[in-house]
Amino acid sequence: MPAKPSKRFWATHSFDEHVPVSTRTLRRHALAIFQAAVAAADPEAAVKRHLTRLDLARFRTIYVVGAGKAGASMAAAAERVLGRRITAGLVNVKYGHLAKLRRIELNECGHPIPDLSGVAGAERIAAIAESAQRGDLVVCLISGGASALLPLPAAPITLEEKQEVTRLLLASGADIHEINATRKHISRIKGGQLARLASPATVESLLLSDVIGDDPGVIGSGPTAADATTFGAVSGILDKYDLRGRVPRSVRDRIEQGARGEIPETPKPADHLFRRVRNTVVGSNRLALAAAMRRARELGFHPLVLSSEIQGEARQIARMHAAIARELVRSGRPVKPPACIISGGETTVTLKGAGLGGRNQEFALAAAIDISGLPDTVILSAGTDGSDGPTDAAGAIADGATLGRKPDAAAFLENNDSYRYFAALGDLIKTGPTLTNVMDVHLILVGSRK
Repeated sequence: MPAKPSKRFWATHSFDEHVPVSTRTLRRHALAIFQAAVAAADPEAAVKRHLTRLDLARFRTIYVVGAGKAGASMAAAAERVLGRRITAGLVNVKYGHLAKLRRIELNECGHPIPDLSGVAGAERIAAIAESAQRGDLVVCLISGGASALLPLPAAPITLEEKQEVTRLLLASGADIHEINATRKHISRIKGGQLARLASPATVESLLLSDVIGDDPGVIGSGPTAADATTFGAVSGILDKYDLRGRVPRSVRDRIEQGARGEIPETPKPADHLFRRVRNTVVGSNRLALAAAMRRARELGFHPLVLSSEIQGEARQIARMHAAIARELVRSGRPVKPPACIISGGETTVTLKGAGLGGRNQEFALAAAIDISGLPDTVILSAGTDGSDGPTDAAGAIADGATLGRKPDAAAFLENNDSYRYFAALGDLIKTGPTLTNVMDVHLILVGSRK
């Protein structure tokens, strides 16, 4: 069985005499609502539900491959349904995101920066897919993080060069669509190329969405989905973020050659190989937010879901949420307090400082500055996968008194050092690996108006 979140998930360490009783209650409620969102994103039930509908008798041999932070949970579900029918299986997962399995091997590797273990696993996954024949079934399990966890650079690009491209894109403020489009065109497995390797076998891909809009071509860089992006588009991305002269020469040369038509494109929607390929989204941020809304209502709040497609610079989106919190406190709009405003999606951070943090921690820190002094107000931002950037925290929680306890928030924000700011207060949210990933959840809780 996949590991469950630790008990630390349900508490923060700042419920002390400096936090009013009413705010402590709001904090506990915020964590309970976030818990409900994560529970609704459990991939095991979704994978089992889909696989039990398949007519497995018509397949001679079954293979299971995949990658992602939720790979262990998804693989466990696949084993329960397919059992001894599985001939071979390998799924790349993030270090520490494991489960006890018998027939599907889990290969631990690096995220968000790919490593050699990821390359070795991707090579083996490609070999398994390529061994499949007509009459065979390849089950592909993809969840958030698969782009980094399934690295197979196109020659002559090296892993180190691909790592450098990933670092540059993450630091530039590029969104997930732009990052994945670039990854597809310097890879041998992404952008429908895994499906091409498995052809003419039947491919059933089950996707746990961690991207805005739930596009199968974007989730995990779409290893079994037709790719609508082009080398020309990627060339434009390099120019947009002023990266053409900064990426490794091998990457620049490949993209420029592809844009000139000298290198074959990734498989497009009209390719006949997709007649035997089906991509199904089995879990998403929308489902998580719906569960959060139900839990908030049970706890006595008037809930409102803003959107499951929130994107943009983390600190700017946080300021918008803080403005809503101020409106709630002062006018009781857009819903009557006690209120719970819920949103989801995936923001970005343009790095300028040398600190430690992630987009959710930066969101919480920026929001803390703007809600300073507001009574009975709590803001939580956390990733459903249990990790936020290169840290061991899922996110952070703040309230109107946060700056009163540690006033130097602006300096920490300027240095992108949200992790150390909240660590000093005990306000990091640490869940451990949740073995799921459907992007982020943001919560605003406002108690009864004074």
